[in-house]
Amino acid sequence: MKTVFARSVPVFFLSILINLFQPSANSLLSFGQDASVLVVVMAFFIAWGVCWLPIGTFLAIALSWHPNKPLPPEQKLPILVSLYLLAPLIVWGIAWLTNTSLLDYGLVKNISILASLGQGFSLGVLGLAVVFLFQWASGWCSFQSSNPVETRAIALTVQTVLLPILFIALFVGGIEELVFRGFLFTELNHDYSVWAAAVVSSIVFAVLHLIWEQQETIPQLPGLWLMGMVLVLARFVDGGCLGLAWGLHAGWVWAIACLDTAQLVTYTGKVSEWVTGKNQKPLAGVAGIVCLLLTGVVLWIFS
Repeated sequence: MKTVFARSVPVFFLSILINLFQPSANSLLSFGQDASVLVVVMAFFIAWGVCWLPIGTFLAIALSWHPNKPLPPEQKLPILVSLYLLAPLIVWGIAWLTNTSLLDYGLVKNISILASLGQGFSLGVLGLAVVFLFQWASGWCSFQSSNPVETRAIALTVQTVLLPILFIALFVGGIEELVFRGFLFTELNHDYSVWAAAVVSSIVFAVLHLIWEQQETIPQLPGLWLMGMVLVLARFVDGGCLGLAWGLHAGWVWAIACLDTAQLVTYTGKVSEWVTGKNQKPLAGVAGIVCLLLTGVVLWIFS
């Protein structure tokens, strides 16, 4: 009798502990739906970081990387992809907890998002083309060497990188739009005005780019913030859908990455690098700011 009693006591207390400390799906849903916007936002970024930390640590050790050490694109890509692949899962988890439809974050299931994606991509590439053509006409930059051998090598490089960079640009642009213009802006807009949500989400978007390269990113912070604001405008123009913003983002990433990879642009030094872009980064100069402003004006006109 004592043996049976002695065995039943631990089981009894164990069942109490399980009921006390093991949250049910209903309690999680209740917490998520009642939590404030700031708690939801913090929970998203903490969960994203915690889930990625083991993967990021392993890759950082394997690549001998730390935030103050710039990585070449071929080494940076695995770290970026591993981080961004987790984002949709975390967004879905938060949406489930808060009982939010992914439609609220700008994800639509019909083909219209593809049409908006194409329009945004075309507008993004066209805007950059206009800015670089103006710089070329002004003698601020040149596009290729007069050496025929170098010209053929550049042409071959361009043909090789166009498609792979396109996939990367679509992937990066899509994930960043889902996170910043989809999830973050929408959640902030629940408790704050449209302007406040746009400003704050764009600040977070700009500041988080410091994770990769601090020295080159700091001069780009104003441009990155303005880029975020223009992309918020693009979402409004597209009726709340992320397609147009996604296309713009991907178009900018694709065009700049192709120019950098193929080394198509050479700056002549006739004007300050703060005009063309410090460290040859358009967003760190007047040229990139003008491109964003022109894009914003076009979006505003056609809205």
